[in-house]
Amino acid sequence: MDLRIFTEPQQGATYDTLLTVAKATEDLGFDAFFRSDHYLRMGSADGLPGPTDAWITLAGLARETKRIRLGTLMTAGTFRLPGVLAVQVAQVDQMSGGRVELGLGAGWFEEEHKAYGIPFPKEKFARLEEQLEIVTGLWATEIGQTYSHDGKHYQLTDSPALPKPAQGKVPVLIGGHGATRTPRLAAQYADEFNIPFASIEDSERQFGRVRAAAERAGRKGSDLVYSSALVVCVGKDDAEVARRAAAIGRDVDELKANGLAGSPAEVVDKIGRYEAIGASRIYLQCLDLADLDHLEIISSQVQSQLS
Repeated sequence: MDLRIFTEPQQGATYDTLLTVAKATEDLGFDAFFRSDHYLRMGSADGLPGPTDAWITLAGLARETKRIRLGTLMTAGTFRLPGVLAVQVAQVDQMSGGRVELGLGAGWFEEEHKAYGIPFPKEKFARLEEQLEIVTGLWATEIGQTYSHDGKHYQLTDSPALPKPAQGKVPVLIGGHGATRTPRLAAQYADEFNIPFASIEDSERQFGRVRAAAERAGRKGSDLVYSSALVVCVGKDDAEVARRAAAIGRDVDELKANGLAGSPAEVVDKIGRYEAIGASRIYLQCLDLADLDHLEIISSQVQSQLS
């Protein structure tokens, strides 16, 4: 079971804070550092000092880390043109020595689009499908050849399809709860399918839909990695769990029901139940980025017990 650290910097974090967390992620033996792609805070957080851009952040971390994988859950398709995104991700992959993964979603938070003057189209899913086709098509085009695309939303003519990522293939993550279109898209383009903030029962159903879609598309269901994203709140005793829950404005019982919360033994047990339904990777949503001791206890008392 891979454990990855997943951050939400729009809630309030500087680049230096993210660098500190990423270095702790590497030092403590976690598999990867991922971040969201948002420009506006959510809920009651003040969001200070303001947003950081996902791919600029990852470019910096690419040069400051050596081992961990780096990526997004999920890059908003509404924020970037697909040709530009292909260049950005390929460059950061080169900067990291081939450690980048691209989670790509349709985009959903209309208020942040209004706040920063970003168009918020009605047909987001159809655009996402074209974006995936274009980004993966540009990377797959052989050097010396050109790539063209004449779609409803995007047109590319004789692109040199450069630069290329350092990896032969950048892993693509697709995720979500949709019962039909999302599994189909994952079956066609994804190396990993992620379901965020879902119960074990809902996750099992969605994993089954994706496996079935993959087989209909001529792939094996086992060709994809299946992963979950869950908020994490671990403590050595009840008082520490309660303190950490209060720090992120959440209720302990709610976190135990909907996330990974409690003692290390409780969290290990729940991770095991996700593993039993096919998840081989968990993204731990860490909401208090100043609490590095939280990462340490997860590393020493949870991760150490997982196979």
